[in-house]
Amino acid sequence: MLAFLAAFALIPLAMPWLAARIGARAFFVSALVPAAAFVHAAALTPTVMAGDIPFEAYRWIRPLGIELSMRMDTLGWVMALIVTGVGALVMLYCRWYFRDKTDNLGQFSAVLLAFAGAMYGLVLTDDLVVLVMFWEVTSVLSYLLIGYYNRRAASRRAALQALLVTTLGGLVMLIGVVLLVVDAGTSSLSTILAEAPTGPVVDAALVLILVGALSKSAIFPFHFWLPGAMAAPTPVSAYLHAAAMVKAGIYLIARFAPVFAVSPVWRPVVISLGIFTMLLGGIQALREADLKRILAFGTVSQLGLLTVVLGYGIRDVALAGLALLVAHALFKSALFLVVGVIDRQLSTRDIGELSGVGRQAPVMATFSFLAVASMAGIIPTIGFVAKEGALASLLYEAGNGAVWGLVAVVGIALGSALTAAYGIRFLWGAFWTKKDAAGDPLPETEWPDPPIGFLAAPVLLSALGVVAGLTATLVDQVLAPYADTAPESSTGVVVPEHPAHLALWHGLEPALWISLATLVVGAGIFWVTVATRWTKRMLPFTAPDVYNLVLRGIARASVITTSLTQRGSLPVYVGTIFVVFIAAEGTALFAGADWRAALDAYQTPVQLAVAPVMITAGLIAVRARKRYTGVVLVSVTGMGMVVLFATSGAPDLALTQILVETVTLVAFALVLRRLPSRLGEHNASVAPIARAVLGAMVGAMMAVVAVVATASRVAEPISDAFPELAYELGHGRNVVNVALVDLRGWDTMGELSVLILAATGVASLVFVTHRADTLSFTASLPKGAARSFRPLVETSDGLQQRGDVRGSGRMAWLVGGQRIRPENRSLMLEVIVRVLFHTIIVVSLYVLFAGHNLPGGGFAGGLVAGMALVMRYVAGGRYELGAAAPTDAGRLLGAGMTIAVGCAIVPLFFGAAPLTSAFFEIEVPVLGHLEFVTSTIFDIGVYLVVIGLVLDVLRSLGAEVDRQAGETRSTEVAA
Repeated sequence: MLAFLAAFALIPLAMPWLAARIGARAFFVSALVPAAAFVHAAALTPTVMAGDIPFEAYRWIRPLGIELSMRMDTLGWVMALIVTGVGALVMLYCRWYFRDKTDNLGQFSAVLLAFAGAMYGLVLTDDLVVLVMFWEVTSVLSYLLIGYYNRRAASRRAALQALLVTTLGGLVMLIGVVLLVVDAGTSSLSTILAEAPTGPVVDAALVLILVGALSKSAIFPFHFWLPGAMAAPTPVSAYLHAAAMVKAGIYLIARFAPVFAVSPVWRPVVISLGIFTMLLGGIQALREADLKRILAFGTVSQLGLLTVVLGYGIRDVALAGLALLVAHALFKSALFLVVGVIDRQLSTRDIGELSGVGRQAPVMATFSFLAVASMAGIIPTIGFVAKEGALASLLYEAGNGAVWGLVAVVGIALGSALTAAYGIRFLWGAFWTKKDAAGDPLPETEWPDPPIGFLAAPVLLSALGVVAGLTATLVDQVLAPYADTAPESSTGVVVPEHPAHLALWHGLEPALWISLATLVVGAGIFWVTVATRWTKRMLPFTAPDVYNLVLRGIARASVITTSLTQRGSLPVYVGTIFVVFIAAEGTALFAGADWRAALDAYQTPVQLAVAPVMITAGLIAVRARKRYTGVVLVSVTGMGMVVLFATSGAPDLALTQILVETVTLVAFALVLRRLPSRLGEHNASVAPIARAVLGAMVGAMMAVVAVVATASRVAEPISDAFPELAYELGHGRNVVNVALVDLRGWDTMGELSVLILAATGVASLVFVTHRADTLSFTASLPKGAARSFRPLVETSDGLQQRGDVRGSGRMAWLVGGQRIRPENRSLMLEVIVRVLFHTIIVVSLYVLFAGHNLPGGGFAGGLVAGMALVMRYVAGGRYELGAAAPTDAGRLLGAGMTIAVGCAIVPLFFGAAPLTSAFFEIEVPVLGHLEFVTSTIFDIGVYLVVIGLVLDVLRSLGAEVDRQAGETRSTEVAA
């Protein structure tokens, strides 16, 4: 089972590539995975029936006791068969539904297959926390599937609506799961159900879990997202909204009901909302003219029925409920697929535009009738068997004083009448010959016969509904183990003498007469609605109206909140942060009972010389009137820190600090080119005294916090063990570097993510239309010239690419500087930088690989290489930068992050913790004894990310700003 789960996760990655080459036939390949999982589950049938429950587990998050566990009991087995079997048929159906279409097929097939895998994991996992994870994954993937037609506003709105509703319910359910897991002391679902905890905390957890289940299964008041989701392609509706996603909530109710239905909060919530949803969906289905929306509201109604029956929580009703779950998956997915055939062949689903289709498509009409017969509960379908069993069991409950049993019988009877009515309406709308107002038959809609394979899935699903009904005794045997987990009575007083069983014929019992009465009443309701053309609303508003009203209210509240708190003033924002910092830290300090401080005047004489310079530079920077002067003075304080680090035994920090200060100074200089040279030229600073006081208070408070915090340590710092750990575990003498790439590698990976986000954010603010970050000199060649990176040669006509002219010519060396205006060009600087560039790159590589034992590492090495790129840009402009780095920064950032993540993932395949490093040593004849630690590979990822960051800053704040300035100058000259 875990292997199939892995296949569901990995194979979708190849689907876009496959679909791009073979088109819709890729669905044949994607169907193999759920088909294989279906065969596997079917092969386990004897094992599951014998009670020998298959179980697989992988310890995942050990400190929390969370396992990636798979357990296939009877309920999980049934759900796995539905998810994989219907999923495989739907994917085969997609081959013909998407024929002659190529738009986003790869993405669609990948997401659909991944969704099937998420559902497979959801119904089989035995860990509640993992179940919540799969739960949210299905919400995200369903959002992508519903919004497949992303150019349609209706599809985007429907996808967002489904995502918001189901995710909100999932978050509420997460709280309930946490409460239940904490109360039970385990996240194992089977253990929790076996121990059956009780109490107020458990009751509260059950209500919260039910909110998630009801929202997922479109039960009132969350029912409105399902009809809206009909904007999705029909295969999505057939799978997600008939057999898979909406079944997730029903599955959770069925899983908990046998144990927790005795809770005082369970049946009132489940039965009342289920019956109301059943009636509401049935009434609304009778108002619809779109075949798909008829089925959508019918699905809402049927989900209400399933909620009532499976949520009632006694043995005989649970048996009928599980059979009803199977029946619903078969008939509703078949009907959705039939609608897809009609829509694909005729480009319409409006019953007013369909007439006489049944005569031209007798096979499709026949099997549609069988599916509707199962939905309405007509013999000999499995729907009849399940509904009669549910009515008989609930009648017995009601007869023995169970109030909720009586409520359920009445509600199911009324809902079943509506089901029969909209079932007849579907058949009439899709296949009957309509008549006009004068009573004359309308012309038959011309019907082009679909491919045989297109009809295979709905025909097979519909036929299975009849086969299951005819073999009801066998179905009873395989479903009984689940039913046996529930109590025999809700009252605990009167217990049936003989357990109920599923059968096609139980005789002339009251349940049979109720079923027949619902069919007759349903036919009458249909006749009335057609005769009166009833389309009136019962209320002046709908649930989507309430949803939109809530969204508008949230939007207006956010606008009001933003207008009050976000004034657009950076000094106000920073000042607010500083005031809160002073108030919070000051309160904590003054509330402390004991202060201790251990201060020295100085540790080294160098501090006495450097500190006054740093303080003076800071004070002068405050008084500076020019921006560049202020930036340089601030950098003086940074360079002072370099001296302090270097003289305090931290050469690594000193090296990194000086590189960071230099790159930061360059970045500031690049930004200042587009700003006024003098501070306050446009907006003068206000309240300078108040700012000075606030700044002094922040500095003083930070100093006090540092002194108190460092003197308050009561235990030995963990860093004292770093030197020994770095040498023994990380096999390196440079404690700083080993700590970054090994001992606290997770922190470093997070910092890399922040760097990538920062680079992306800066670039997104600067690049106006697109990322033009391959600014090589060849971009300036004539439009018809090749844009490859062939060497440039000097000719009488200027620079040309080798091969474009006869003769080789002399190799061009300083290519970028020729694009700089003469007054801004320094030939000596270009030559020096060009000569030193490769040497600096070699030095950066040395710093990278030597950093494990000497000062350096990936971060410092990347900054050294970045400084080489800075020099090329300063000397030769943006085209020289393009010649030095003929690639885009995003590739370097992505490659570096991929290497870092790979170093975290690979150890998992060897049974080790993420980011665990391995050590290799070998004797080489010439080189001698060589040692290598795999954490160096992680350091290479850091190296690439830092280079990508510097290159991205140069491309955005430097090259792109240059380009925009050049366009501005050209426009001004032309004007």
